Amino acid sequence: MFEKLMQLFTVADDSTGDDKMTLELVTAALLLEVSKADFQEDPAEIDKIRTILLQHFSVSLGDINAFIDQARNTSADSTSLYPFTRYINDNCNNIEKYQLVLALWDVALEDGRIDKYEDHLIRKIADLIYLPHSEFIRAKLSVIGKETS
Repeated sequence: MFEKLMQLFTVADDSTGDDKMTLELVTAALLLEVSKADFQEDPAEIDKIRTILLQHFSVSLGDINAFIDQARNTSADSTSLYPFTRYINDNCNNIEKYQLVLALWDVALEDGRIDKYEDHLIRKIADLIYLPHSEFIRAKLSVIGKETS
């Protein structure tokens, strides 16, 4: 019994280690988090995630579906956003961070409204990736503006 306990404490939690992280996977995981923030995973939001990933990464639809499945597993195993946002901070510039937040707003608005939980999560992610608040607001207004035109 003590051996099992010792194994639990000595095994590093590396389920979301940087060696397994890719920008595609991190992006998919964060987009999926926003899609389920309102406690309803809308199929239109998942389609929007596929579209965003296809637009921004040069991978096939099959690869995108694999990223989504892997992102679901990775985010289910993760207890925080930290591994994902740390990866973004270590590998992306402010323009790429802005593009990510823009994509998060696109997913949140796909069902026609931005839920307060989606808004809160996107704000939290923007803060964790050190995106200036003015850029957070600019991204939100940009997506809302596209929706109304």
